[in-house]
Amino acid sequence: MKRFLAILLLIPSVAALATNTAPTFDDKAAERFAGLALACVGKQYPNKISHVLNSDADVAPPRKLTPAFYGCYDWHSSVHGHWLLVRLLRTFPNASFAGAAREALRKSLTTENLKQEAAYLRGEGRVSFERPYGLAWLLQLCAELREWDDDQAREMLANLRPLEDAAIERLKTWLPKLSHPVRIGEHDQTAFGLGLMLDYARSTKNDSFARLVADSARKFFLADKDCPLSYEPSGEDFLSPCLGEADVMRRVLSQTEFAKWLSDFLPQIPMTGNGDWLKPVVSPDPSDPKLAHLDGLNLSRAWMLEGILSALPQDDRRRAALQAAADAHRRAGLAAVTGAHYEGGHWLGSFAVYLTTQRGIQKEGATASQQAKSVSEKAGP
Repeated sequence: MKRFLAILLLIPSVAALATNTAPTFDDKAAERFAGLALACVGKQYPNKISHVLNSDADVAPPRKLTPAFYGCYDWHSSVHGHWLLVRLLRTFPNASFAGAAREALRKSLTTENLKQEAAYLRGEGRVSFERPYGLAWLLQLCAELREWDDDQAREMLANLRPLEDAAIERLKTWLPKLSHPVRIGEHDQTAFGLGLMLDYARSTKNDSFARLVADSARKFFLADKDCPLSYEPSGEDFLSPCLGEADVMRRVLSQTEFAKWLSDFLPQIPMTGNGDWLKPVVSPDPSDPKLAHLDGLNLSRAWMLEGILSALPQDDRRRAALQAAADAHRRAGLAAVTGAHYEGGHWLGSFAVYLTTQRGIQKEGATASQQAKSVSEKAGP
């Protein structure tokens, strides 16, 4: 573990940041990201819990309330920290961190721990607990395990089933009642949650849930036009409201439909290769838990831009501008994943891995290692 903690302090050189070369995603980068998760999945404090107290009996430390996902500062970060470890194990099965990652997952994702997690989610006064962000990441963890041909993965997935079922039930009850989307740049954003849910539903062949999520996206966003991109970002955003909406709509529309919808929704995208139309941001204080969000915004913008690109025709004149912006945000975002401050380190690694492994645009039938090889070849020097 000391080795992984030391890795957190590796900061990209100024020379590397000054180039236009996209950072290479390889086993060394994966080791650094794995170190961030391994340093926090079993770290209980500091902890920001979202916990409804119904009586004195509900007063307990995080490890008693949610024994699987109590680390990494908050529940949702713990969930996607576990997802990060699974994703990297699938991508780099023989990496130096594999043993430590498997052991961390084994300790967390036990039958008893996850039964208690499910009971907690179903508890009185928790109808909105981690909805939709944390629940969407939980489904992403389940999808990752289900796609992994591994005995330990199958055991962990079986253990997760009560919590997975509770999350699906909660979301299927909530979505039909949601009258308007939440259009902010933080956890409650509807568009981002729908994107993760739809990827889960399609990966697991849950057709009824996929229809509900896709229909919800159309209901909320199909008629939208002229998104005010110039208003972004707000000071604590880690998700782009405009790009998040486009990233989910490219999942539910045909290529032709999406290209036309995007013209109406984001007419600001230039028809030239100029990347200045959307510039990366800089966190004014990476040690501040909220202000550190802006470092994550660069990462999520990068993967959303890449998602938009993946859905457009090859001859679309906006591709150069989208690619230039995606590359700039990728460089800025990955440079900030240093682990120097726990306020960002407990979650930025997950965002970096989601981006670098192209999880949101993974090709149908491709394994995680095949996808990573493709990404590395594209991003190489």
